[in-house]
Amino acid sequence: MADSPNCDLKSLSPLQLFERVTEQGEKVRALKAGKAPKDEIDAAVRMLLSLKLSYKTTTGQDYQAGLPPRDLVLINNGTTKEEDEDFVDPWTVQTSNAKGVDYDKLIVRFGSSKIDTDLINRIERAIGQKPHRFLRRGIFFSHRDMDQILDAYENKKSFYLYTGRGPSSQAMHVGHLIPFIFTKWLQEVFDVPLVIQLTDDEKYLWKDLTTEKAYEYARENAKDIIACGFDINKTFIFSDLDYLGTSTRFYKNIVQVQKHVTFNQVKGIFGFTDSDCIGKISFPAIQAAPSFSSSFPQIFNGKENIQCLIPCAIDQDPYFRMTRDVAPRIGQPKPALLHSVFFPALQGAQTKMSASDPNSSIFLTDTPKQIKTKINKHAFSGGRDTIEEHRKYGGNCDVDVSFMYLTFFLEDDDRLEQLKQAYTSGELLTGELKKVLIETLQPLIAAHQERRKQVTDEMVKQFMTPRKLAFEF
Repeated sequence: MADSPNCDLKSLSPLQLFERVTEQGEKVRALKAGKAPKDEIDAAVRMLLSLKLSYKTTTGQDYQAGLPPRDLVLINNGTTKEEDEDFVDPWTVQTSNAKGVDYDKLIVRFGSSKIDTDLINRIERAIGQKPHRFLRRGIFFSHRDMDQILDAYENKKSFYLYTGRGPSSQAMHVGHLIPFIFTKWLQEVFDVPLVIQLTDDEKYLWKDLTTEKAYEYARENAKDIIACGFDINKTFIFSDLDYLGTSTRFYKNIVQVQKHVTFNQVKGIFGFTDSDCIGKISFPAIQAAPSFSSSFPQIFNGKENIQCLIPCAIDQDPYFRMTRDVAPRIGQPKPALLHSVFFPALQGAQTKMSASDPNSSIFLTDTPKQIKTKINKHAFSGGRDTIEEHRKYGGNCDVDVSFMYLTFFLEDDDRLEQLKQAYTSGELLTGELKKVLIETLQPLIAAHQERRKQVTDEMVKQFMTPRKLAFEF
């Protein structure tokens, strides 16, 4: 009998095993606090020791609370350059593969769950409409506890959405729109509150910015976010530099998280060094705090049991693995997550978009002419060297940036499939595919610019004022 739990554990990933140890540790503490019978406590302790042994056997590492397996946190995969060169953390995404990061491997190493057809079908049944193209096309590809969110929704229980933006520049690019486009859809189909964190404090700590400039960027980025069409009655946007000084409950949650995460743990999770300023080391607790409904008493009437769903790019997952580990120990529900793939730079999925390189992406301030020039000149092609070769062998949609961008922004599934078949067969040339992308992005960005012109400073102030939203809790 003693061996049976270990047999069940063999199918778990290292991170899932880490979470089992954490949960068992919480159970032991609860039994001791509740003065449970000695034999019950002893059995729970034996199980905990067995789980820790399995964890060490699997990972080669001793279990440390709040510190997931090292090779699962900062993904520098593989033993050889040829095998794998993906590197993912909250600030850096690197891959040598022209197709981009290997997301299937990332799911295994992060210990998350793939968004499969069954989950997409369940979402469709719950909301009574076709799922968003980002779900249909695997752009949001991974999750943590989305099944719990659907359980709550189907049982008429509330949840809320939380996403964010690090305002490192005045102008946002089209890749920055992805989480907000999807979050807006989630808010509309589930009809739930949304909080949007602008981490101007983070950008001050990491970038060569003054606090005044970071806050200015936050307000400018807020205008682009509002221009996505969020409902002012259901959405609260906040700057950390503003809100932390006005909300005692938000700060209380930050302090509780800080107390339960050690310096060694944040070094292991985020790669901090002894020379990093203490602001960086404490910042993860600030990004964790919006995961708890009690951080927004004006919205949730002080309730602490409202679960949070966080749509974000998967590079932000380390923050929320830490949060999910801490949450039960401070009496909070674990946040659920939906992870997106990374938006590729114009020069290819193995390169990084940069605000300092205006040719690395399409910016929301670009004119129709600039959009056309950038795509024609800089968008990495999956086509052949000559028209003759392309007609004969066809293009490669897996590495072609124009096709990748169309996957994000072209709504029509049938049209997208037609383009893929035509390009792959050689019927459609690279220039013709780029033309389709230009004709897709030009009106999309022009419409965004028109909406942004309507966003006044007074409107930004209203969105960023702590207040009750159109929900009863």
